[in-house]
Amino acid sequence: MPGGRLTQQERQQIAVGLADGLAYAEIARRLDRPTSTITREVSRNGGPTGYRPDLAHRATQQRTHRRSQATLRTPQASPQPYGRDAEAVRDYQETLTTVYMTSGLPKMMSRVLACLYTTDTGSLTAAELATRLQVSPASVSKAITFLSDLDLVRRQRDERRRERYVVDDDLWYQSMIRSARSNDEFIEAARDGVAILGPGTPAATRLENAARFLDFVSEALIRAADQGREVLYTKSETTPGPTT
Repeated sequence: MPGGRLTQQERQQIAVGLADGLAYAEIARRLDRPTSTITREVSRNGGPTGYRPDLAHRATQQRTHRRSQATLRTPQASPQPYGRDAEAVRDYQETLTTVYMTSGLPKMMSRVLACLYTTDTGSLTAAELATRLQVSPASVSKAITFLSDLDLVRRQRDERRRERYVVDDDLWYQSMIRSARSNDEFIEAARDGVAILGPGTPAATRLENAARFLDFVSEALIRAADQGREVLYTKSETTPGPTT
């Protein structure tokens, strides 16, 4: 599999693939690249309908130049714990950010979530997030409020009374339950519509079918989430301490 950055020719092939309606995985297979590379490339540069290979190539060159300048201005990053490759961790954070963005989260919220999920503690303060992401505290605050409303981040106070933002296993469970219950309002409204439109009429039947389907799927999802929380979660192994 070729390494390094995408070439201009590869970007042209991505554009052709998008125009032909190919999935990211198929474009990646043809280029012998990871699917995440194609997903990140397209998401960063206008999305599947706005991707322009020449503009994408120029933007990448500009980002590379800015990073080179930033490296010259700032001290070298601290060694990663557990012998991790710092560059690989940064690349993975970008990949995870892209995955969250593809699922519908705004960019800053995706960056905050990716940053939290790639820490061993699973928690950071606003100041720590701002420093790691090189953004303003106001941007962090806005992102945390958004993520908290979706039950993707939890707030708690540490022993120094500082507010910390936490991601843990239970948050995925709560988010799944919230997602399942979000259908309840439509289900109730659809069944009210059946009585108004007249049982057995085409419109009423359509609403009744939708309500039955969503009710069935929601209950199945809740049962699966309960079972998954009981049997699938594993605990992290404790080690004597991080190694570099």
